[in-house]
Amino acid sequence: MGRDKLGPLYNGTSCGTIKDGQNCISHGRSDLGYLYWRWKPDKCQLPRFEPKTFLQILRNKNLAFVGDSMARNQLESLLCMLATVSTPDLVYRDGEDNKFRRWHFSSHNVSVSIHWSPFLVRGIEKSNSGPNYNKLYLDYVDERWAGDMDRMDMIVLSIGHWFLHPAVFYEGDSVLGCHYCPGLNHTEVGFYEVFGKAFRTTLKTIAERRGANGNPIDVIVTTFSPSHFEGDWDKAGACPKTRPFKEGEKLLEGMDADMRRVEVEEVEAAKANTEQFPGFRVEALDVTKLSLMRPDGHPGPYMHPFPFASGVKDRIQNDCVHWCLPGPVDTWNQILLEVMKRWDDQSRRRV
Repeated sequence: MGRDKLGPLYNGTSCGTIKDGQNCISHGRSDLGYLYWRWKPDKCQLPRFEPKTFLQILRNKNLAFVGDSMARNQLESLLCMLATVSTPDLVYRDGEDNKFRRWHFSSHNVSVSIHWSPFLVRGIEKSNSGPNYNKLYLDYVDERWAGDMDRMDMIVLSIGHWFLHPAVFYEGDSVLGCHYCPGLNHTEVGFYEVFGKAFRTTLKTIAERRGANGNPIDVIVTTFSPSHFEGDWDKAGACPKTRPFKEGEKLLEGMDADMRRVEVEEVEAAKANTEQFPGFRVEALDVTKLSLMRPDGHPGPYMHPFPFASGVKDRIQNDCVHWCLPGPVDTWNQILLEVMKRWDDQSRRRV
């Protein structure tokens, strides 16, 4: 980590597409040091984000973010960064809580969309009126997003946290097992295996539908983003740190490391199959370590406006999963642009 005097490209008032609960500054967060830390990779330079270059590479194309609220967090960061040079027009919205939306940048004829799909595969989410567990069908992609695949040129996949919830897993028509489902009489299976199967099904389906028919597609898998709860999630000061961890102070281990490992392994396995699908490119956007180092970048209590206006409360809800905008999640899109630049160079050399 290093200090960056320039700070972010945008702020909470200049960007109109920030989800309210992630607009930390407008909600009264006063310590702004987290805006000026910058990830410095070991063996390369990570340039400042160039919104015009991003739009230029994507000219006349459609970029889709598919996944859970972390996918939305990354998308909203990108919209803010791109909006510094070109205004996004919201051209489509559907579903409660803005779960399916599409914006158009007329300057470059670029579309950017978000598709809610917290498992990527077909799933029935737990509800107040139904079972208190999710149902996942691991052999089939979720057609709510995959049905639009023909219109996508690049897909960013980002999931993870929903796999930690109670669930029953199906392969074909039979129950494979479950995660934390006492009383259902199913075999307990680890969610890492299921997490890997969900990616395997998804990447295989994309490759088969798009990679084999001369209709190329690029896929990015954003790796697991760790949370930073200290103690119970609903207590005051759940992620109170205001500085990044120093190198070596916090190790990538346990569940965070395992979730990342599963994703990287599935991406590498999919890469090995790309010879038979020449139009299919896939890369892992490895943000797990750099996100782990940023306990200071979450909304915490500032998911709500001015949480301490009437004094410090005994119990206050904290968000230590998502990221403030602007914030560390902006770095993910800096790295995304570097992958896109490399792919763009390779494509030009082939022509």
